[in-house]
Amino acid sequence: MTGSGESWLSDGLDDAMGVDHGLWVRGVDYVGGWREAREVADQLNRALLGAGFELSAVRAVASTGEGGRGLVRLAGWPEAVERLAGLLEGLAGGGGGAA
Repeated sequence: MTGSGESWLSDGLDDAMGVDHGLWVRGVDYVGGWREAREVADQLNRALLGAGFELSAVRAVASTGEGGRGLVRLAGWPEAVERLAGLLEGLAGGGGGAA
């Protein structure tokens, strides 16, 4: 985790968390961003299935930010996300952060 307090939750995702989030702006290509996010979400979902997860418990979901940039969100039951976090921490050597 980086930064102080809870700010690490939105680091780099300011366009998805802005005050106007959820409003559509004329002329912004939301579909293109969503398509890109969908491809990556599908890839992550295949990896989750390969690791033994059920997509009804945890899955990647394609979305877009206010500027039309693609976003991939993780949605799931706390138990499944906790299991995924444990797997990722194991891959990171138990340090709790990315190298």
